[in-house]
Amino acid sequence: MPLSFQILGHDEGSSARLGRLATAHGVVETPVFMPVGTRGTVKSLTPEELAEHGAQIILGNTYHLYLQPGHELIARHGGLHRFMGWDGPILTDSGGFQVFSLVYGGIADEIKGRRPAHPQNQQGMVTVTDEAVVFKSYIDGSRHVFTPERSIEVQKGIGADVILCFDELPPFHAGQEYTAKSLVRTHAWEARCLAFHRRTLGGEGLSFTAPNSDQALFGIVHGGVWPELRRESAEYISGLGFDGVCIGGSLGGDKAQMREVVDMTVPHLPDGLPRHLLGIGDVDDLIEGVARGIDMFDCVSPTRLGRHGTALVREPAKRFKLNVANAANREHTGPLDAWCECYTCRRYSRAYIHHLFKAEELLGIRLVSLHNVAFLLQLMREIQRSLAEGRFGELRREWLHS
Repeated sequence: MPLSFQILGHDEGSSARLGRLATAHGVVETPVFMPVGTRGTVKSLTPEELAEHGAQIILGNTYHLYLQPGHELIARHGGLHRFMGWDGPILTDSGGFQVFSLVYGGIADEIKGRRPAHPQNQQGMVTVTDEAVVFKSYIDGSRHVFTPERSIEVQKGIGADVILCFDELPPFHAGQEYTAKSLVRTHAWEARCLAFHRRTLGGEGLSFTAPNSDQALFGIVHGGVWPELRRESAEYISGLGFDGVCIGGSLGGDKAQMREVVDMTVPHLPDGLPRHLLGIGDVDDLIEGVARGIDMFDCVSPTRLGRHGTALVREPAKRFKLNVANAANREHTGPLDAWCECYTCRRYSRAYIHHLFKAEELLGIRLVSLHNVAFLLQLMREIQRSLAEGRFGELRREWLHS
């Protein structure tokens, strides 16, 4: 078995659960947050720093690693684990999000409500058919074709422990009619992904030596914000025989709608499979996601916030975020967050980090990025502990309602 999942306990007051995910490169205690290493690196941080601060599993991006340096080169170097020097489990997304968000000219921005658009191509960079997606590289404009089979082949070259199906990403305002049509296409693609994955288990039929023959494949549930489509998708994907299930596609236009989507999806998912909520990483969303029965999360936000001088703090009134460049931190002798036990908070003051950002020193980015990743990893350990001790409801109230 490439992967096994065991549920160790449930919370009495919610759908939260404690679990253990076993992969070819180690065991992952859940619920878990995965730092995102888009191009084979969690930006500005070393694998050793990630491990020291409790990272159990990281995410790599199929689209970016395919374009540079290429999955066949990564395979020749023994897979992404060896290539980047990370010994723990890795999950790769399918590349679908990047293909559709980057080439549509801003769907990633649209999901955050900043930019209106139609779900058709706007920049001439992509052609979508039921067979494949043809797109241009953002690096050099070269032409590329992604089929479901190609996405799985690339992920087999990368060698991640968990790989995801290729899917279409409509924007959150696409409408029910378009979302329903997209769902038919995505379901067909996911079935093709699974069939190709099974044909090539152990690396047979590939043009390169697969660095990891023990890969697990997760399906992705779509359906936008419509309960009937979400149920249809959840039941279809759950019946195909995947090793785990992701909740993806459009999750709505705001946090409240995203939680509604999770609520309408989870009841139709198998209890015995791990559940991954794609692209979510805010403090409140992690806690509320766990409460709704989610086991796995990923997001680029910790390092993205770090690059812009925003530190995560245990202050709900500030939406858990602190602008370190704010003048109020110029004389502050305390750490970024008194609750946090990361290297940054043990060693440096807000005043010093404030100075680094004002002086535009790279160390500031590294220290805040490290803190943000460590903060979320520590939060997930606290959540796991609270579930084991039967006090998750108390933790939820303390963090979100204090």
